[in-house]
Amino acid sequence: MSHKITCVVVDDEPMARDILISYIERVPNLVLVKSCKNALEALSISQQEKIDLFFLDINMPEVSGLSLAKLVGNASKVIFTTAYREYAVDGFDLKAVDYLLKPIGFDRFLTAVNTFLGANLGAKNQTSQHSPSSEFFFVRSDRKMVKINLHEILYVESLSDYLKIITDNGTVITRETITNIQEKLPEELFLRIHRSFIVSLNKIDSYTNEFVEINKKAIPISRSYKVAILEKLEKN
Repeated sequence: MSHKITCVVVDDEPMARDILISYIERVPNLVLVKSCKNALEALSISQQEKIDLFFLDINMPEVSGLSLAKLVGNASKVIFTTAYREYAVDGFDLKAVDYLLKPIGFDRFLTAVNTFLGANLGAKNQTSQHSPSSEFFFVRSDRKMVKINLHEILYVESLSDYLKIITDNGTVITRETITNIQEKLPEELFLRIHRSFIVSLNKIDSYTNEFVEINKKAIPISRSYKVAILEKLEKN
């Protein structure tokens, strides 16, 4: 079963809360626990149950979002939301996952969520066996954000001005760079074998010194990557 990420939205503006709530509802695995109009209400929720992620406005009456983040400490992660750019430094000093400047678009929201997922995945890999079937990210394709499940990826191919992500269920074309995609993929499950190719280690059917084969496609191994790649393949 996929891991559910519990979320709390904290903002004194009703419209700002409604926007974030609608975004959360569109993302699988994000579960909204509570929408709060002030920091004290959110603090009470955090004391009653485990909250994975706060979407937290900074400039609020009585208790600011920065103060709440300090009170919550390391128990939860925080994505700050604010209309004031000058708070960014303070936000990152508190080791926030991200800092979203209002008005917040859905694309930017997804980037912040993916940052959280990447950090969370790294922490899990240090303490337990990773389960790729519960992990995913989003890319823009054909004017919409498309969910990519890590366990379904066969390989990634970079072409002149776009990228193909080949999965068990078909091909997704996006304008993302291969470097950006590589940052979203866990190193223990994926391998860059060429400047234009990243492959899933679990999907490799066979390999030689010159190429790997996935789903009957021969994918070249670059000379510059060859020694490191062959060492890793031999260990698996």
